[in-house]
Amino acid sequence: MRMQRAISCLFMRGGTSRGPFFHRADLPADPAIRDRVLRAVMGSPDRRQIDGLGGGHPLTSKVGIVSRSATPEVELDFLFAQLQPDNDTVDFTTNCGNMLAAVVPFALETGLVASRGDLSTFRVRTVNTDMTCDITVQTPEGRMRYDGPARIDGVPGTASPIAINFLDTAGSVCSGLLPTGSTHDVVDVPGVGALRVTCIDNGMPMVVMRASDLGRTGYESVTALDADLELKAKLEAVRLHCGKRMGLGDVTAKSYPKMCLIAVPEHGGSIATRCFIPHVCHDAIGVLAAVTVGTACVLEGSVAQGLAVVAAGAVKTVSVEHPTGEFTVELEVDRSDPRSIARAALLRTARLLMRGEVMVPDHVWPASE
Repeated sequence: MRMQRAISCLFMRGGTSRGPFFHRADLPADPAIRDRVLRAVMGSPDRRQIDGLGGGHPLTSKVGIVSRSATPEVELDFLFAQLQPDNDTVDFTTNCGNMLAAVVPFALETGLVASRGDLSTFRVRTVNTDMTCDITVQTPEGRMRYDGPARIDGVPGTASPIAINFLDTAGSVCSGLLPTGSTHDVVDVPGVGALRVTCIDNGMPMVVMRASDLGRTGYESVTALDADLELKAKLEAVRLHCGKRMGLGDVTAKSYPKMCLIAVPEHGGSIATRCFIPHVCHDAIGVLAAVTVGTACVLEGSVAQGLAVVAAGAVKTVSVEHPTGEFTVELEVDRSDPRSIARAALLRTARLLMRGEVMVPDHVWPASE
């Protein structure tokens, strides 16, 4: 009698995240069974995820599911799943720009696509939010190259650069770039009081606010902020309030909007950030969170105005400082509408860590299902 079921997968790092990647065809078609399988793969719910591949943290509780796309002019579909160590949610409603960096390497490694010379570019659709991007990787001699000179904060060493050019990030989950219709709002939240915020979604729904307005510097350590229960309670109250204003409904059980404290840059960048994802302070900053807070930096009237240091011109390079370094985003402001972004681009790295089969108990996905 078979006691476990084997599922082919590649375990990959994408940016500052990591997790198992699967062919869509290798997972159950039934969403309920698929989610059950993913929880078993990751070992959720369990704070340590000791019985699975999860790393005991939201950044290492992620799954990528890839397939050839049926969408015209798109080659690959990417379905991102966010799991949590300590609960049984499997969230498909948001994006992950870090895991996105590993999609093309996975597709090349598994034969879903073939290289196109020394540089290979593929159009990828993130199924979660119907967002598309062009991803370019280095493929000398027809193989994915992982070594190289590119460095990203939050990952040791250097690797081959992966360029991601986002084509339509605005309103990834919300109704538009500025879901409340304004570059800033003053919200009155019980237990917090009046607070000026920018509610924005350029790839990631986010509430941006000045750290000083909450009595913080914006330079505190991740450990200190995670231990700051008073602040976290206020942030959650603001998140619930703003979630409704952003048209997201009750976000109590959702992983968005993310919450971002900002301050004057400390190390020569454009803005200092401390992001919560949403209940844990991020050691760095997510890819699409960086794009979104960077967008707030270039929009006139946002809470970042007066704090952010950004050069003039339609194409702007925004260096987003975070607890373990910085993240550079290139943004092009729409010349016909200064409250709109025409293009967002950035650089990531990825690496194949392991290939093989992950085992799940037979009762999770019986042969009869």
